[in-house]
Amino acid sequence: MLPGSISRRAGCFWWRLLGLVALLAEGQGQEAAAAERLSPYFGTKSRYETVNPHLLREPLSLGPPQPGFPLPPASCTPLQLHAVIRHGTRFPTRGQIKKLARLHSLVGQRNGSCPASEALDGWAMWYREEMDGLLAKRGRYDMSKLARRLAARFPGLLASQRRFVFISSHKSRCVNSSEAFRDGLYRALHGQQQQQQQQQAPTLESNPAMLGDIKINDTLMRFFDLCEKFVRDVENNKEAMHELDDFKTGSEMKKVIERIADKLCLQADQLNADLVQVAFFTCSFELAIKNISSPWCLLFSEEDALVLEYLNDLKQYWKRGYGYDINSRASCVLFQDIVRNLDQAVAESKNSKPISSPAVLQFGHAETLQPLLALMGYFKDDKRLKANNYRKHTNRKFRSGRIVPYAANLVFILYHCDQVESSKEEYKVQILLNEKLLEFPWSKKTVISLANLKNRYKDVLQKCHFTDVCDLPQNTTAAA
Repeated sequence: MLPGSISRRAGCFWWRLLGLVALLAEGQGQEAAAAERLSPYFGTKSRYETVNPHLLREPLSLGPPQPGFPLPPASCTPLQLHAVIRHGTRFPTRGQIKKLARLHSLVGQRNGSCPASEALDGWAMWYREEMDGLLAKRGRYDMSKLARRLAARFPGLLASQRRFVFISSHKSRCVNSSEAFRDGLYRALHGQQQQQQQQQAPTLESNPAMLGDIKINDTLMRFFDLCEKFVRDVENNKEAMHELDDFKTGSEMKKVIERIADKLCLQADQLNADLVQVAFFTCSFELAIKNISSPWCLLFSEEDALVLEYLNDLKQYWKRGYGYDINSRASCVLFQDIVRNLDQAVAESKNSKPISSPAVLQFGHAETLQPLLALMGYFKDDKRLKANNYRKHTNRKFRSGRIVPYAANLVFILYHCDQVESSKEEYKVQILLNEKLLEFPWSKKTVISLANLKNRYKDVLQKCHFTDVCDLPQNTTAAA
């Protein structure tokens, strides 16, 4: 063989190799871009950084300054922090894992060759049923970092040598979240002392539990389970989710199913809304849990994602939000507990006593926060979310991913203020959602006196009794 021929063949080989590398790199780039592009639409499966993107760069950053927060320290002193916190990033539930296993099997049995299916050939089904909603390692990270940021925001309240109230749902993901938060808070408060102890005899017990015991209280954190009328009329009532069911079989969802089936070399009748949704959720889980872009993400366009976001929001709206009054009214018991703690701090302040609970930290679920926010009137659209008005709700307020992502937190800050015109203005309240100052639903204001807050929610505080709202008459049987 002539030397020139060998040279030409070698050159051809290297050009092909470089082309293959370029294609692989392009595919990886598309995959990475897909997850970030879709992340605003993951609903309740959203990572916390989606609503606070600056945390991707600096996990302990307090973000840009917020006008009006906190209140001027020269005249107003924080007395108490009361936080209702959703657990951190979790694994899929057993039901979601079963659906994903079924879909993965279908993809493996396809006929034909499709780029999206081929990308999934290299994806191993690593989720196991025993993971069933457990807190992921990333979830502990979420909680630890949140604790440290709150300690930095409120050093006078979250201070060493003080004990705090920790309350949790019985679910392990919430208990583990409260433990991780407490560990992070301990590091924030005692980190320097711990470093000093490494070089001298210890004087401080290295035990985060010294900050406070974790108590289980499902009456507050899982009120929905204990509300008999909610369980009968919504949870166990198949007709209650008819708007969701109608959207699953409607034209918008059918188009998404057809597009995904085509990308997977499957027939449209082999898929349904639940299977397509679990593929979408898998993209979200892998971004939240592993901080990676899954090949499942490549299946979806932004148009698909908007439809699937609405599907998730319909469920949240009708089961946890404004769909039925019982959804939010069941949370009265939690709102009353929050105000009761604020009142206790005020009473102690007026009597010149130390605040016994400078921080009340409660760990629950998206299903804990969403009804509470609805009870307070937040994120309410003029028109109800329905199966037939998807196009009218492109700019809706009710977007669960922006309200209750993993590690979502609703924080009430009680202040004692000196320079006020009347005694009713002496104690003021601000509310943060996901570390951002909230305006009150009835105004553009971000601060209110506790007296006015209680007056605004007088009906909730005085007329919303859990037994009246939730208990079924003893002779009433569950609906069929």
